[in-house]
Amino acid sequence: MIGLLGSVHCVGMCGGIVSALSIASPEKAPFPIPVITHHKKSKITQVASRVLAYNIGRMSSYMLAGAIVGGIAQGVRTFSIVSSLQVGGYWLVNGMLLILGLYLMDFWRGLMRLEAIGQLVWRHINPFTKRFLPMDHPAKAFALGSLWGWLPCGMVYSVLLTAMMTGSALSGAIVMFAFGLGTLPTLMTMGLLKTRMQFWMQNRYVRMVSGVVVLAFGLFGIARASNGLSLGWLDAVCITPVVH
Repeated sequence: MIGLLGSVHCVGMCGGIVSALSIASPEKAPFPIPVITHHKKSKITQVASRVLAYNIGRMSSYMLAGAIVGGIAQGVRTFSIVSSLQVGGYWLVNGMLLILGLYLMDFWRGLMRLEAIGQLVWRHINPFTKRFLPMDHPAKAFALGSLWGWLPCGMVYSVLLTAMMTGSALSGAIVMFAFGLGTLPTLMTMGLLKTRMQFWMQNRYVRMVSGVVVLAFGLFGIARASNGLSLGWLDAVCITPVVH
């Protein structure tokens, strides 16, 4: 849900690069294609394959990051202080969801400070992206997506904290895979429709609704952590465990 609703932010972060995939020069055919309808279908197929390859690469980098942070948490589970760290971590995760909701609603942009920290890593990765331009082949699109997934993004950082709290590399990777799947419909559609979808996704009302839902996730999680009791059906949407 966070990936799907937060994809209004992805439009700004990744929208340009995804749209560029739809106008990249396709590979030249070895012979002229006489049927124009077949040519159009072929071009659409080429664009779709590049957009899909890019997104698969992007999701693979998310899964790798999730496995890393989940593995780190798994490695410290044997320490006696892990229970206290876990409780504090759940508060932090839900606090990040509150910040993300405010960010999506454009009420507070404090999340951009985290993205600024991520620039320290990104500036070492960014030069490699030029090697895969123009993105006229699915392999290039996949490689570029694998690099682009490390672009500083506050929303990704928020979900990475959730992945860390799973306490295992495998579960962390699965969480990030689910998050990537949530962002897939918007970025796939935008890649195929070029920039036509961007104006709708950046609409203030769309961002407000998305932000309110994400904000609600954080509020429910904090309420559950504070009360230390199960909230019934809210257990399905809260990422905090029952605290005894």
